Order: sequence, then structure tokens, then C-alpha cells
Amino acid sequence: MGISMAKVKKNKALDFAAHLKSVEKNYSMVQVLDETGKVVNEDLLPDLKDEELVELFENMLWSRALNDRSTTLARQGRLGFFAPTAGQEASQLASLYAFNREDILFPGYRDIPQLVLHGLPLYKAFLWSRGHVEGNLYPEDYNAMPPQIIIGAQIVQAAGAGLGLKKRGKKQVAFTYTGDGGSSQGDFYEGVNFAGAFEAPVVFYIQNNGYAISTPRHKQTAATTLAQKAAAAGVPGIQVDGMDPLAMYTVSKAARDWAVEGNGPVVIETITSRFGPHSLSGDDPKRYRTQASFEEWDKKDPLIRMRNFLTEKGLWNEEKEVALIEKYDEEIREAVKQADNAPKQKVSDFLKTMFEEPTNVIQEQIEYFEMKEGK
Repeated sequence: MGISMAKVKKNKALDFAAHLKSVEKNYSMVQVLDETGKVVNEDLLPDLKDEELVELFENMLWSRALNDRSTTLARQGRLGFFAPTAGQEASQLASLYAFNREDILFPGYRDIPQLVLHGLPLYKAFLWSRGHVEGNLYPEDYNAMPPQIIIGAQIVQAAGAGLGLKKRGKKQVAFTYTGDGGSSQGDFYEGVNFAGAFEAPVVFYIQNNGYAISTPRHKQTAATTLAQKAAAAGVPGIQVDGMDPLAMYTVSKAARDWAVEGNGPVVIETITSRFGPHSLSGDDPKRYRTQASFEEWDKKDPLIRMRNFLTEKGLWNEEKEVALIEKYDEEIREAVKQADNAPKQKVSDFLKTMFEEPTNVIQEQIEYFEMKEGK
């Protein structure tokens, strides 16, 4: 005979609703700055010098400038694939600020800003967007992989790299980003479980911007938070205000320290928003988001928070910001020119890299196209 639900409800040990509520309490969102830039949790203020706080904000401003310029380039047909990043500057760059150049970055296709500030020349990022092979050719000492197009595949890659770092005794970590949609993929669960089982030094970021393209987060999972998905793998999970640069840095630094000290991985859910569409390849967020939701998130802009915080400390002013944006725009223009001057791709080059040793048929095709290309 089965247990009746009436009896279950009377038994506190089997009160499923109460259990779900207790889980929700365990994953409350970490915040340091409120929407106006006021400190609301002094215990979690990061130990950053004034010049480091300014540098962090400068990185965020650069990312917004890159987003705006890239949007224009994409609409002009001069860029290629582009996934907007405006609104996610704290989630992306305040987290990155907690890592070292020796740490290995596994980005998704929206994580171009982290790649560039981790050391990738900007013109290569533009070439990647255009589908140019040089956009995937990285220096040997650059610790990052090209942006992953397959949703969630970077999670498994980061787990494997983390295990490799552990086996080699390296004081480095792997870190990787995906969206809320990525956390619904099998690769996410497999990667986090693998890293947890082998205590690999990996920090996994779920940038929860509320939508996987047009699919709202509540239709992707019944989980109260995405951070709690870590629990099934025996991994710490934490939710943080992804529009709060100081909270993002504090949590990221603690997660890196935890991982590099041999304790295993951490999953971080960042509550954030992308102000623009999923990509400039046809998505229109106005079809599935209300105007009220845009206005609500605009008030949480991470640039406003950090700008207000630094201004209150006497570390920022409008003149400095205007000059910086002009400088960034010029740097971006130069990178575009460099990308424009890259050698044009040839069919023969694609064929040459298809196999390590070309087959007889491929070799014939190489010779044919080289002749047509004027060689």
C-alpha cells in the first residue's frame, strides 16, 4: 500500500513544501552595493586599493563601449555574429578581475570582453566574429580557448582542464561561463559532476539573465535557484547579484581561493540582465519581454552603481569618463582596421587544414583551387 498524501502532509519529516522553502533560504543572493551604489554589506567589501577599484570600472566602461561599437558594426554588416553584453559588465569583468592570467578561461560566445581583457588582441576577436581562421589562432602562452558556440560544451572542457591542472600540481584554476539556458544542458550537469567527483579546481559561472534566447528561466527548470544545481554534485553553489561589481569580485575571489587550495569546484549563479537582444541574428526581445522589465533592469545598471560608488569616494568624475570613452572608441577603430587588413581566406587554405595529411582527393582539390586562386 502507498502512503497517502494526507498522511505525508501531517508528517513534518515528509513535508516537501517546507523542504523546498528551506532550500530557497540556503541560496539567498549575495549583494554589496545596492542599485544606487550604496554599500549594504560592509563585511563583504573587497580588499581592493583605490586604483584597483578605478581599473575595474574602467574595464566595465571599455566593455560597454565595445558593445555599442560592435552593435553598430554588426548592423553595418562589418562584423558577423555578435551577442550583446550591455548589462553584464559586472557579471563578466568583475568576476574576471579575481583571476590571474595563468588561469584558463573557457568562454561562451557572449564572453568576448573577458577573452580580450585576459590577453587576446581585440582584432582577433573581430576576426573570430567574422569566421576568419586567424580569430582562433592563439599564442602558446595565452591561457584561453576560443568562444564555444555549442551551448554548454565549455563546461565539460573546463572540467577536464581543471583535472589536468590538479594532476600536474599547478596553482591555477579553470573558469568558465554559460547562461541560464546553458545550465539546462546535459553538458552542464556532466561537467559539474565530473569536476566535483575529482575535486578539480574549476569555477563555473551561470549568467542568469532570465532568458535562453526567448525561453524564460521559469520554463527551463523548476529549481528555485540555478546555484542549487551544484548540490547534487556535492559542489558549493552560491547566488550573487550579477549587477553588483563588488559582490561579483568578492564571491569570485573566494571561489578561486577555494578551488586553487584543492577543495574542488564552485558554481556561481549571477543574477543579471542583457539589455539588448540575445544576438543580432534576428532576436527581438520586445516580442517576449515587457517594457516594465526593461525599465526595472535599467535601474540596476552595473555602471551606474560603480560610478556612484567611486564618485562618492572622490575617485571618479564625468571628464575622466568622457576622455576614456573617446580613447576606447579610437582603440576599437584601430582594431577594426587591423581585422580588415587580415589576409583574405582561400578555399585551398581550408582544404589544407581539413586533415593533418591530405588524402589524394583533397590534394587534387588543393591543387585545383590554388590554380584558380592564381598560384
